[in-house]
Amino acid sequence: MQTTFLWHDYETFGVDPRRDFPAQFAALRSDAAFQPIGEPLVLYCRPPADLLPSPEACLITGITPQLAARDGVPEPEFFARIHEQMAEPGTCTLGYNSIRFDDEVTRHGLWRNFFDPYGREWRNGCSRWDLIDVARMFYALRPQGVAWPTRADGAASFKLSDLSAANHIAHSHAHDALADVEATLALARLLRSAQPRLFDYLFALREKRKAAALLDWAGQTPVLHASTRFSAERGGLAMVLPLAPHPTQPNGVIVLDLDADPQPLLELSIADIRDRVFVANKDLPEGVARIPLKTVHTNKCPALAPLATLAGVDTARIRLNVERCQRHLEQVRSRAELPGKVRQVFAEVAAYPAQAAEQDLYAGLPGNADLALAAKVRGARPDQLLAFEAQFVDPRYRELLFRYRARHHADT
Repeated sequence: MQTTFLWHDYETFGVDPRRDFPAQFAALRSDAAFQPIGEPLVLYCRPPADLLPSPEACLITGITPQLAARDGVPEPEFFARIHEQMAEPGTCTLGYNSIRFDDEVTRHGLWRNFFDPYGREWRNGCSRWDLIDVARMFYALRPQGVAWPTRADGAASFKLSDLSAANHIAHSHAHDALADVEATLALARLLRSAQPRLFDYLFALREKRKAAALLDWAGQTPVLHASTRFSAERGGLAMVLPLAPHPTQPNGVIVLDLDADPQPLLELSIADIRDRVFVANKDLPEGVARIPLKTVHTNKCPALAPLATLAGVDTARIRLNVERCQRHLEQVRSRAELPGKVRQVFAEVAAYPAQAAEQDLYAGLPGNADLALAAKVRGARPDQLLAFEAQFVDPRYRELLFRYRARHHADT
């Protein structure tokens, strides 16, 4: 099956993909050589009557609710057309920061409109990928061939607009979905031409089995990991140690940033560790450091590389002190009880409070019977919708259907 790439981007009426609605979608399909196939797709989404848009979002994108209402299509049609593109067999859907944001917009939009929220990510040879951590890994390990912009404080900038400007990539209007898509595609061409082996290696990690093979928690094998969780001063890169599988997330592996002193993790109680893990640095008391545990999800295309890729790398440039990391590694390896301890830390995290069904996608996977019924909802006449409500097993679907009727068929 031939793989094609669907480069995409959303503009939204807010920053929370669970609650805020899309304003615009753009996509451009390319072949494996990153040459465009066909014409770009640009859609506006008609905002629902109960939407309260963020004024700041409207100012940033230039898309007002009035514009989207005039030029847009209803949300069910909006996501039907998007799903058709993403679910085409062999499609790899990708973007810039798409795993953390755009894919969440897609998942929640498909969920609200009675599509399978996940199938287009894996079924029929489909997959997803994200270029932003690829850029971080390139900067840290193989920077040659790309111009890397810096922020006012001297740290690297991974903003798409900054990378575009530094590398003379046309990016006429940041926060216009199609302009962002075209800039992302051009950046991908540049990265692959500069370092093709690293590009192809990271692309292969969109398969979660390959990512899982690098996260050897049983053998306690350290690995390099690029993520937004690591500061730009460090190039977004850290040497991490996989400690244990996540106790409740099957695709998650708990890792420790080896740059930090592990003594608090080794000595503190589970409750005290939790207080210093699930908190932002700004919320900690003065003089208290966050314990740098994080979960790496093998199904989120993590940017990983073995330590051997450090050969020839100027580690001082990315503030990676390999000797310090190795000392911390030996301290951690000497404590056989630590994997079980961190699993308890993550197992006892308080569950999220119950939410409205539209925001409660991750409360559980939709059942097959409900997914089949949801497909019938999409094809039903408005006067038939109410009859489906009692047939759903999952109560979330009943609430979804009520809201769907209220927004799109209020007379029912």
